[in-house]
Amino acid sequence: MTRLSVLQYPDPRLHTVAEPVQQITPDIRRLVADMTQTMYALDGIGLAATQVDVHLQIIVLDVSEKGNRPQVLINPVIIKIGGKAEFEEGCLSVPDVYESVRRAAWVHVRALDLNGKTIDVQAEGLKAMCIQHEMDHLQGMVFVEHLSPTNQRRVLASLSKQGRRSNAKAIVK
Repeated sequence: MTRLSVLQYPDPRLHTVAEPVQQITPDIRRLVADMTQTMYALDGIGLAATQVDVHLQIIVLDVSEKGNRPQVLINPVIIKIGGKAEFEEGCLSVPDVYESVRRAAWVHVRALDLNGKTIDVQAEGLKAMCIQHEMDHLQGMVFVEHLSPTNQRRVLASLSKQGRRSNAKAIVK
């Protein structure tokens, strides 16, 4: 397994919309293993393939207390969402930045597992937030973009001061 490099916001590649996985091949299995290792190595609870510059609809997550129950969602689709909740979110692509984001309190997602079997996942709380956050990545969106334009500029300024901002220009509306 290989620890992958994670794109850093505002890298424009983070805005690429991911394509569906057509077939679960040995390369896809290797990618999932590498993504899982990368997520754990960086103390994350979720990682989307877009974040490692692979633009396929693949998410790995583990919100278990011990961090020992990884889950893979391939080609995830939200079937139903409900409620409202506010979560303090962070992101491996936006290190050391944590902001409050409003999302659905629960989600029902249908996806494929690593064996190509259709699975239904019902989640609430932290897991629901994580799934929505990672699915945003698959649509080319970073959690910072849920913030007001003022807060987006503040985050970019903070990243710039820390020397982590890429040469790419971020689009802040």
